[in-house]
Amino acid sequence: MTLRRTIPLSLLRLLLAFGPAVAGAVDSTAIHARDDRGRDITLAAPARRAVTLAPHATELVYAAGAGGYLIATIRGSDYPPAARQLPVIGDGTQPDPERVASVRPDLVIAWQPSAAAPLARVMDKLGVPVYYSDPQTLAAIADAIERLGVLFGTESTAAPAAQALRARLDALAARYASRKPVRVFVQAGLDPIYTLNHASIVSDALRLCGGVNVFGQAPVVAPQVGLENVLAARPDAVLAGVATPADTARNLAAWRGMGLPAAVAGHVYGIDADALYRPGPRLIDAAEQLCADLDRVRAPS
Repeated sequence: MTLRRTIPLSLLRLLLAFGPAVAGAVDSTAIHARDDRGRDITLAAPARRAVTLAPHATELVYAAGAGGYLIATIRGSDYPPAARQLPVIGDGTQPDPERVASVRPDLVIAWQPSAAAPLARVMDKLGVPVYYSDPQTLAAIADAIERLGVLFGTESTAAPAAQALRARLDALAARYASRKPVRVFVQAGLDPIYTLNHASIVSDALRLCGGVNVFGQAPVVAPQVGLENVLAARPDAVLAGVATPADTARNLAAWRGMGLPAAVAGHVYGIDADALYRPGPRLIDAAEQLCADLDRVRAPS
């Protein structure tokens, strides 16, 4: 099958246009960084025209001091505020290869391989590396910032930023290592009720704070559970990602209405959903808030 039959003519033209820029061999000064799929990403020079395909990746790039080298992103990349000025090239769950190629990136930062697979094939033909960013733990967030600093040549900003996050995590770990465990139900949905298991990075934040995810052993990442299951798990507290403080008040009222003892005691907490669920620097802020919330559960009544 010929190239013309496998991709649109417009992409073929882009391939030809990219050709001279990517044909040269990478020399000994090449830049290397390992992505979260364990792949070695090689650049001939620091990235200067990058595209992010996930909101958390955008936040990580800015934390690494490289926001000025982003040329496009996807819907939902809204933090930091400067990211809202970036051109939007579509949806991160189904990135359009032609739209991404049209902005002529020298690096694409993706999240889920399944969603990015069609795009990755086109980027491979164009000689544009695809870096997969998927931090699974709080510690991995700092590591990600450092690696992006290498790819963009912004180590002087990225390294201290990563070290500052590690210092905050170390302080939390030291403070909460011997605290009384608090059993927590992570509310990922209320009608119907969904939760998260240990594979979620939220569970890593819970562990850091001395929390125990009552559905941590569930066989899938985001299982649906029944009210009877939640009541039987006897959580000491409920944690949910929320958009506004009013959402927390509604969650508290709902759980009280369902007779959950933790809610009757007032232990229903909300943290900004974007900070809690995106594996970016703000998750460290969320962890600090979570630890403080769990201390309220431990406090004598």
